Amino acid sequence: MIQLYLHILPSKNRGKGVFTSEDIKSGTVLEISPVLIMEAADRIHLDKTRLHDYIFEWGETGKQVCMALGYVPIYNHAYVSNCTYEMDYESDSIKIIAVQDILKGEELFINYNGAWNDDTPIWFDVY
Repeated sequence: MIQLYLHILPSKNRGKGVFTSEDIKSGTVLEISPVLIMEAADRIHLDKTRLHDYIFEWGETGKQVCMALGYVPIYNHAYVSNCTYEMDYESDSIKIIAVQDILKGEELFINYNGAWNDDTPIWFDVY
């Protein structure tokens, strides 16, 4: 499920990003996307490819990884983001939820550290 008002558009200095064509209220579920789960051995190969930047650690132990489908791989990072993500290990899905009101035309961001306001440095430069 992806809300119809979400669109992938060019994002300044970031390639592509997810944007909204409507105002969004905090707490709105924006997307529920299935994931493809891979074992730890697969990560060795994935880490040598561009897909490394698009996988999530997965499972209670974090030994598996997953590739989210839908728009999830396109959300750009912000240390204080306007969305968060929740992993559902039972349904093998990731949910994107607005954590603040977002105005029409704005880009939607998630924090790649997990918590929407975690300022721990990530593995690449942020613009």
